[in-house]
Amino acid sequence: MNLKQRKAWNENHKILKELILKPEEHSRAITLFLSQHSLLHSSFIGNTGKSTLEDEMLNNLAETTFREYPVSNPDTKNSIAWHLWHIARIEDMTMNILVADDQQVLNSECWLEKMNIEFSHSGNSMNEEDIANLSARIDFGSLLAYRAAVGRQTQEVVSLLKPGQFKMKVEQNRIKRLFDENAVTQNATWLADYWSKKTIAGLILMPATRHNYLHLNKCIRIKDKIHKQMKKLVK
Repeated sequence: MNLKQRKAWNENHKILKELILKPEEHSRAITLFLSQHSLLHSSFIGNTGKSTLEDEMLNNLAETTFREYPVSNPDTKNSIAWHLWHIARIEDMTMNILVADDQQVLNSECWLEKMNIEFSHSGNSMNEEDIANLSARIDFGSLLAYRAAVGRQTQEVVSLLKPGQFKMKVEQNRIKRLFDENAVTQNATWLADYWSKKTIAGLILMPATRHNYLHLNKCIRIKDKIHKQMKKLVK
């Protein structure tokens, strides 16, 4: 996604925000969401034929760059590995527990084992030792495959929503599931409290879209800065 495409994404997100709580615009909101969401995952997820923000992030991404921690960017010191895992987990738990009240993708195909990690929570309030551990150990290919599976499931979950459901509040028994399944830890109760005040529309507009957009942009900035540093060293 170039600068023009990013500007268009942001403009369309504003339109989605205007439409999503209007039942008479439900079909249009779903269609726009699917387009917006597809641009945040690998291009084969939405079959749009367009280069996506994930495609841009993965372009020329070396595994050493993917794992580097800490990084020296002003808005984050976490690795690209952590950011990708974090947004995948947030999208998985919010869409499949809080919206659909269904099984998380994480629990469907032994994804923790495949990714070679033991963390099932969102990574909020994670200490430096655990971030370093995750960054070093997580399997690159399996993480991308997990994120792709989450993206496909999100599109199915949102496509099945009925007019008026975007206005519904998150049910408290689903908030409890976050803790029961160790998706959110006791050190990050603020996150569950924040989601408990949201409507389904609020989850669609942030965890499923804007949250991905913000973190993918961080990943791109991390990659670009590391590449610039490496070029200076070569010179």
